[in-house]
Amino acid sequence: MAKSGDLDADLTRHITDSFSRQGLMTHLGASIAELRRGFCALHLPYRAELTQQHGYFHAGATSALVDTAGGYAGMSTYSARDSVLTVDFTVNLLAPAIGDVLVAEATVIKSGRTLTVCRLEGFTVNAGSRTHVATGRQTLIRLIDTADTE
Repeated sequence: MAKSGDLDADLTRHITDSFSRQGLMTHLGASIAELRRGFCALHLPYRAELTQQHGYFHAGATSALVDTAGGYAGMSTYSARDSVLTVDFTVNLLAPAIGDVLVAEATVIKSGRTLTVCRLEGFTVNAGSRTHVATGRQTLIRLIDTADTE
């Protein structure tokens, strides 16, 4: 992970451990680029295996990346005992995802006791130029670890 902000060590470890167990993110080759309270950025380097028939990043890769970034942005607002699941998300594709790296940035709009809403953004970076390729919104549900209370 490149940058970690204002999260305590336990929550940072909880999130990075969770991310390392994500089979799809491992398979795609994604990594956490930045993590702070209410924000997560993921990077996915270009590979031919991630493309559709025109050579652009596939919408499935874009959607999976922004969904995952949102999940970890949401988790960053809770405790190291909690997790989240996506309840709903919508992604609008704005431009062909052409670039050397696909970047997903998620920002928490509202973190509640049970539900969290995130703004999702996707960008490609190509030869230093950044293009906005996707935007969306996501709702997460908090999963509270009840192991200590049972």
